[in-house]
Amino acid sequence: MSLIVVSNRLPVTIGKTIEKSSGGLVYAMEGLSYDTGFQWIGWAGGAVADAAERDRLTEELRERFNYRPVFLSRQEAADYYTGYSNSSLWPLLHYITPYARYKEVWWETYQKINRLFAETVSEQAKADDIIWVHDYHLMLVPSILRRQRPDLKIGFFLHTPFPSYELFRCSPNREELLDGLLGADLIGFHTFSYLRHFRSTVLRLLGLESEMDCIPMETHTAAIGVYPIGINSQKFLKEMQSDEYRRCLQEYRKTYQGKKIVLSVERLDYTKGIPRRLDAIERYLDQSEQRNDIVFIFISIPSREGVREYQDLLESMQGRISQINGKYATIQNVPIHFIYKSINFSELCALYSLADVAMVTPLIDGMNLVAKEYLACQQEKKGVLILSEFAGAAQELPNALIVNPYNINEVAQTISKALKLTEAEKQKMITPMKERVIKYDARHWADSFIHDLVETFETAEALPDTREISSDVIKRISAAERLGLFLDYDGTLAELKKKPSDALPDEEINRLFSKLENAKPVDVYIISGRTKEDMEKWFSRYDFSLIAEHGYYYKHYNASEWIEFDPQAELSWKNQIIDIFQLYTGMTPGSFVEEKTSSVVWHYRNSDPEFGRWKAHQLVAELYDMLTNLPVEIHHGKKIVEVSSIQINKGSVLEHFMLLNRYDAILCAGDDETDESMFRLNAEGIVSIKIGTGDTAARFRVSSPRAFREFLAQTIDELTAMQATRTED
Repeated sequence: MSLIVVSNRLPVTIGKTIEKSSGGLVYAMEGLSYDTGFQWIGWAGGAVADAAERDRLTEELRERFNYRPVFLSRQEAADYYTGYSNSSLWPLLHYITPYARYKEVWWETYQKINRLFAETVSEQAKADDIIWVHDYHLMLVPSILRRQRPDLKIGFFLHTPFPSYELFRCSPNREELLDGLLGADLIGFHTFSYLRHFRSTVLRLLGLESEMDCIPMETHTAAIGVYPIGINSQKFLKEMQSDEYRRCLQEYRKTYQGKKIVLSVERLDYTKGIPRRLDAIERYLDQSEQRNDIVFIFISIPSREGVREYQDLLESMQGRISQINGKYATIQNVPIHFIYKSINFSELCALYSLADVAMVTPLIDGMNLVAKEYLACQQEKKGVLILSEFAGAAQELPNALIVNPYNINEVAQTISKALKLTEAEKQKMITPMKERVIKYDARHWADSFIHDLVETFETAEALPDTREISSDVIKRISAAERLGLFLDYDGTLAELKKKPSDALPDEEINRLFSKLENAKPVDVYIISGRTKEDMEKWFSRYDFSLIAEHGYYYKHYNASEWIEFDPQAELSWKNQIIDIFQLYTGMTPGSFVEEKTSSVVWHYRNSDPEFGRWKAHQLVAELYDMLTNLPVEIHHGKKIVEVSSIQINKGSVLEHFMLLNRYDAILCAGDDETDESMFRLNAEGIVSIKIGTGDTAARFRVSSPRAFREFLAQTIDELTAMQATRTED
């Protein structure tokens, strides 16, 4: 088994020579061991137009590192990376929707490059390999890969936040992005908040119900989990034993002798809350009497310099720092030192070690590893971490001084508090946080994710597919001299729709119906909760018997009149039910009441899914209290609550026709609680099939209406072939 890591960029710098990067992700991956190997697929960076040069780079990367480069043209990189990834997705995922811009060409290129990555993986991967896709640049890759290579174990990890439904729905490509992610066997997030937002968004945009740790899909179950990423802590600990580190530390001690250091380290990005931090620093300086004894060091690493918003941020930040320094600088001190470039690793570790306070106050951050790096470097002296409550790390590091970065007064007061803490107080705060950072490092994060991905793939109790059940089912059916098919429609033959009127038979279903109509000797019954008017309109063109309202009405395929199955059924309870359903309709926007002859249905498919489900549970509880002595059944189905006569159900109607026509075999299929009365019949020769998830008395199960249609078509083909063979004999 081999691991293939897929990320936007390969961890290399390509210049005159190729140098390997040494980031936390590289460290995490190198700590994993696999039976047959390890590969990394990603963009090589830059644009390499010459085919011979591409071949040379591909060969060198393969031989030295077992990396497989993906090459992009300048225009592709501009549209896919600078455009869609960083101008559309990045601000959306970080809750800053006013900065999100969309162009159709960006989206088209994003799809194209995601397909390119998926195809590259598909070419390289062997059966049962582990594919680990990383981050928002490649959100479509999991579903593309699943279609191409269902034999692979596919994991996806999002390194950014995932926003609430109210924000994510702003994306013009929201459904496609969610579908892309849900192709994975396991989707990982830094925090439970992001996972919770993802579940809510999937429910509201795609209508998919989920458990706390998984989302059932047609083809598989997508597991979801929380995996807070760590740092390469050993790299920092090792560096602090080096001569270069000691030299830097000694130099900085001399430079900042007698000063308190408050350190900020980050990429220059509008998500980091730098303007508000500067406001808080100005407020602190305005109120402090020790402003000559403190220095604020800003290390801002250049980022996405081609994006307009980042250029504006840099210009604004430089002007603001100049203004503050001009106001509060003295002969003895300049309060803010601004460094707009990367610094080497030894210098970074020395500054981390020396800083009295680290300010990590982003407006939103997936995790923020600077906070963890700072803690790992605290040795001789103990510093204080000021941490935004909106950084993912805040959930792991509660001993930090947690602040709301939007509250300028609070941040200014926290700076003052941090600088006044005693050594004992700082020691008590930092010790458990540092221990956690060292223990739960990047390798632990990677181990946890891969372990769960493999376990999810190997132990998931997937729904049986049609190939697993067809041999047994077809054997029984093929031997029948006379066969009856009792088929539910909505959710069984056709996918459920938000508007019931939209579920009319499409071209694929009509082809299947034609095949069923010509199959002999087969009697087809469409047995549904729909009204007889709907069924007449949609199905009367076929030689099928129709059973409406779960059995209250039926019509033989060669008859023109509908017949009441039990004319004596008690229905006086209906007005009472309509009144309470109307009450809940008033309380639940988007819901409505449908009155049928033998039942009343409350539909809440168009309501907010969580609110609608909550009100439905309330309604069901109230119905059970009030209907104890009435001859009714209560069904809480898929986005509906239905009250119907207890004297009539699908099972009793099926039993009636089974005895009347003396079928040798019966196949019944349905997707919800109203079909269980058929599944509970124990007569020999009944083959029962449940479509979808949930507890059931059915003998067999398929995952979706599509899978059932495929199974039914295959079954009829084989049955027809068997009958032809019998005729010849």
